[in-house]
Amino acid sequence: MTHDDERTIAANAQDRVTWALRRTEWAVQARKDQRLRPLGIAAAQYTLLISVHSDPGLTGAELARRLNVTPQAVASQVARLEERGQLERRPHPRHRHVQELHLTDAGRDSLRAADAVIVGIEEQIAEKLGPEKAAQLRTLLDEVACVVRET
Repeated sequence: MTHDDERTIAANAQDRVTWALRRTEWAVQARKDQRLRPLGIAAAQYTLLISVHSDPGLTGAELARRLNVTPQAVASQVARLEERGQLERRPHPRHRHVQELHLTDAGRDSLRAADAVIVGIEEQIAEKLGPEKAAQLRTLLDEVACVVRET
């Protein structure tokens, strides 16, 4: 396929593995947002809460790097979750200008409810694929991540 500038663009560009991954991510994120909405939690907030739960004491900058988003995006979500009483900032023990992030009891309660929703989505996927294909998909996705990190 060519355009006015005559540089070739592959006709199958949207059939590539990377596009399939992206379409899948969009579909999963949309389903997460849809199912989490009644709980008053966005998928991005779930991701932030589960990250802080898994690694208490993360800073906003560390969280932004881990989630591959801007520090401003993290700060915005942290502020919302803090206003709701789900997250708190605590002073870093050695760096007075750095604050660590920790879940509150309300944050853990919200995370439990949200995680049950996410588990339900994952069970739906696994049920449709079957145990063998679900395991194969996890393995393939891990391999893709390794390949991309290596290059």
